[in-house]
Amino acid sequence: MRVAILGCGYVGLELGRQLHETGHEPIGVRRSSDGLDAIEDAGFEAVQADVTDATDLESVPDVDALVFAASSGGRGADAARRVYVDGLETAIEAFGSRANPPAHLVYTSSTGVHGDHDGDWVDEETPLEPTTEKTEVLAEAERIAREYAPEYGIDGIVARYAGLYGPDRYRLERYLEGPVTAGYLNMVHRDDAAGAVRFLLEERTEKESEVGEEEDVARDEVVQVVDDEPVSKWAFADWLAEECSVDRPPKRTKAERLETGDLSDAAERRILTSKRCSNDRLRALGYEFSYPTFREGYRAAIESYRSAVC
Repeated sequence: MRVAILGCGYVGLELGRQLHETGHEPIGVRRSSDGLDAIEDAGFEAVQADVTDATDLESVPDVDALVFAASSGGRGADAARRVYVDGLETAIEAFGSRANPPAHLVYTSSTGVHGDHDGDWVDEETPLEPTTEKTEVLAEAERIAREYAPEYGIDGIVARYAGLYGPDRYRLERYLEGPVTAGYLNMVHRDDAAGAVRFLLEERTEKESEVGEEEDVARDEVVQVVDDEPVSKWAFADWLAEECSVDRPPKRTKAERLETGDLSDAAERRILTSKRCSNDRLRALGYEFSYPTFREGYRAAIESYRSAVC
């Protein structure tokens, strides 16, 4: 299977490595020349192209599947719309109009589209309630992936990521030093974020539909990519401190954090957003996590920290 990874960054590189190791042909696509060497060092093909430019995308070979993992670089809602909405539409049109269009698209979204649920559980059937302009854009992009891609005969799947962590993104000091604001953490290790997408691309069921065709796993659906155990930030910080043999960090309530008055409106909304994300659907499809909880996922970082301070 040949797979174009549009926006081959933190997760995309790992996805490419996994696909390459399992006998597939990944192609990593980056807008700028930065990072092309990293793709080639990971052992697969690199192409420079801007996902918002249909002419640029002509340089990407025909593929069996697309993974849209482009980033807006942490900028505002306008930049997010240009990448996640305009860029996704451009990519679907550019590849879908080819003589040999891809069969599948995986769009990587965020559990931020859920909004606030006061700590309750949410899953793929929970109505979306985005609370920021950026998460509203992400929700719109999910719709495009599921509804617009099929107009070109492409099966659109949404992989909705929880908070990513892993090599170079453990951020131990943030929780060890504090203060830690109350709330829930929904997380997934980078290797599982990539592994789940690889799984969704690879796996096929042999169920016969009424017309006698094979049905694809999670066809035109949303799958939440989150580990087994959402955890309160306070509990996580205390566990991490104990594992690292340091004092527990100071804590503060959401009200205390908001009283500081140094937050943007968007940051305030994020503080007030609380939910626990279920991975029951991904588990039911058969995916096996390499790091089922933060305990396994943070082990390497903890050992590295302990070695450094000893």
